[in-house]
Amino acid sequence: MRGLLSHLVPHKLKYRLFAAFVLVILLPFSILNIYNYQKIESLVQKKVSEQSHEQLDNLHRSLEDQLSIAFKTLIFLEQDTEVRQILQEPDRFSSLDNKDMMEDKFKGLNNSFFLYNPSVYFTLLDDHGHVYTSYQPRLPLDYDAIASNASFAAMRETKASYLWVPDDANYVSRDISKSPMLLSLYAELRDRGNRTYGLARISIDFSFWFQSMLQKSESDQAYFIMTRKGETIARSIPDSELSPEAIEGVSRAPDNGYWMDDRGDALVNYSYLSSLDWYLVDRIPLRVLFNEIESLKQQYFVTFFIITAVFVAVAFMLAYTFTRPLSRMQSKMREAVRKDLLIRLPEKNYKGEILELTRTFNTMMVDMNGLIQRLRAEERQKDAVHFQMLLAQMNPHFLLNTLNTLKWIGLRGGSEETVEICLSLGKLLETSLNADVDLIYLRDEIELTRAFLYIQQVRYGNRFEIEFSYDEDLVYALVPKLSLQPLVDNAIRHGIANMQEGGRIWIRMDRDVEYPDRLTLEVEDNGVGLEQSKRSREEGRKRPGIGLDNVRERLRLLFKDKGELDIVPLPRGTLCRLRLPLLLSQPYDSGLHAIDRQDEREA
Repeated sequence: MRGLLSHLVPHKLKYRLFAAFVLVILLPFSILNIYNYQKIESLVQKKVSEQSHEQLDNLHRSLEDQLSIAFKTLIFLEQDTEVRQILQEPDRFSSLDNKDMMEDKFKGLNNSFFLYNPSVYFTLLDDHGHVYTSYQPRLPLDYDAIASNASFAAMRETKASYLWVPDDANYVSRDISKSPMLLSLYAELRDRGNRTYGLARISIDFSFWFQSMLQKSESDQAYFIMTRKGETIARSIPDSELSPEAIEGVSRAPDNGYWMDDRGDALVNYSYLSSLDWYLVDRIPLRVLFNEIESLKQQYFVTFFIITAVFVAVAFMLAYTFTRPLSRMQSKMREAVRKDLLIRLPEKNYKGEILELTRTFNTMMVDMNGLIQRLRAEERQKDAVHFQMLLAQMNPHFLLNTLNTLKWIGLRGGSEETVEICLSLGKLLETSLNADVDLIYLRDEIELTRAFLYIQQVRYGNRFEIEFSYDEDLVYALVPKLSLQPLVDNAIRHGIANMQEGGRIWIRMDRDVEYPDRLTLEVEDNGVGLEQSKRSREEGRKRPGIGLDNVRERLRLLFKDKGELDIVPLPRGTLCRLRLPLLLSQPYDSGLHAIDRQDEREA
C-alpha cells in the first residue's frame, strides 16, 4: 500500500502543492456544488410534486362532489311524491303524461345541480314494465334487459340499497356522449315502509367531466384515471400512455404519493380514491419539471467550470511561483558541488522570506567554502607532520640499536650498571616508537617511570628518594603513555636537582575524592619550589616547561574537557596533579593478578 502511494504522490514540491490545492479545496468545493445542485433539484421536484398533488386533490374533491350530487339526486327522486306516484300508479295518468312529468323532473334536477356540467343521465324503472330516461338511448329501450342488468343483480345478491359501478358501458347516444364508459349509481327506490317500488340508475359521464376539468392544465402534463388493475379509463391527452413500470409502481401503493419513472423520464404523482378504487394520476415530464431551472443550470455550470479553470490556473501559478526559487536554489546547489561551492544566488531578484533564504544560502556557501579550505590546509599540515614523524623515527631506531650494542658490551665487560641503564633507556625508546597506542595500563606506565627514575638516580648519584603509592585494583586502568615521566622529570630538574641531599619525590595514584569515576595521578617533591626554580634555572627555561604543555595538549586531544593538569605550589616543593576519566580495561581478581605476576617473573 505504501509503495502504491509512493507512485501516486508526486515527488516535486510544485506538483505536490498543486495536488494539495486540488484535493483540499477544489475537490470538496466541486462535491459541495454538485450536492447543492442535486438538493435544489430535489427541492424543485418536491415543490412541483406538491403543486401537482394540489391539482389532483382538486380533481379528487370535484369527483367526490359529482358522486355526492348523484347520491343527493337519488334521494331527491326517492322522496319526490310525484315521482313515487308515477312509479307506483302508472295507470293514474296516461303514458304520455307520465313521460312528460318525468322529463320535467329530470330537467329541473339538471338545472338545479348540474348547470355547470350537464353530464348526468337518469334512468328510472317501475314494477309495471315502464322505463323513464333523461337522455336519448344508444339502443331502443328494453325494460327486461335493463332490469336484468348484472349490476342490479349484484345489488340484490348483496342486499345493498345502492351500488357504484365505475366501468358501466356507455348506453347514451353517440350524438350526446362518445365516452366508452360511465360511472353509474345503481339503487332501489323504497317508500316510507321500506318497500321497493322501482329501480334507479344515475350515470356520470366522468370522461366528459375529466376533459372539462383539465382544459386549463399544462399541455405537456398528462392526467389519467386508472383502476387498481392498472386499466386506464380516462386520459387528458388521447395518445398519452403510462409506462408499465409506472402502472406497477402506482398500483402497489393504495395511497397518495409520487414515483420517479426513469424509463419514461417523468415524475408520476397519484391520488387514491378509496370509494371507487381508482387512481388519479398526473405524469410530468422531467424536461417540463426542470424547464424553469434549465437555463439557470447551464449558467451555473458554465460559471462553475470557468471559476474552476481560473482556480486551477491560479493554483498552478502560485505553486510555480513558490517553488521556482527553491528549484533554482536546488540547481545551484548541484552546481555548487561541481564548482567547489563557488556559487552565489543573486539577491536583487527576491523579497521577503525568499530573500532571507537566499542570503542564508550565500552565507552558508561562504562558510562551507572556508571550512573546506581549512580542512584541506589541515590535511596538508597533517601529511607534513606525518612525514616528519617518519623521518624522526629513524634516529630513535638507530639509538635503540646502539643501546642494544652497548648492553652486550656491558655484559661482556661485567658492568651491570651499564646494562641496567641500557635496558631502562631501551624501554622508554621502545614505548615512544609505538605510535599506534595512545593509552596503556597504569602498571606499564609505572614500570616506564621506574626505568626513567633508575637512569636519573644513576645520573644524580642517588641523592633523592622515590615513594610510590597506588591501589592494586587500579593497575589495569588506562592512562596516556609517558604521562608520569614528564611530571617526574620536572620534579627532578626544577625541584631537587640542586639539592645535595634530602630530596624526596612522592608518586600517588588513586580515585578522585570528589569524583569517583575519575583517576588522579600526583607527583610531589620537596624541592626548592616554583619561584626559586624560576630564578636559579641555569638554562633559563620557565617552569612548567615544554613537557607539561605536551601533557596538557595530549589530555585535550584524548579526553576533551574531562582531562586536566594542575601545578600547585607548596610551602616546600611543588605538586603536579593529573586528573583523567577512570577507564578500567578488565575485571580484577586474585587469580588474574597471580597470572600477571607469574608472567612478569618468567619474563
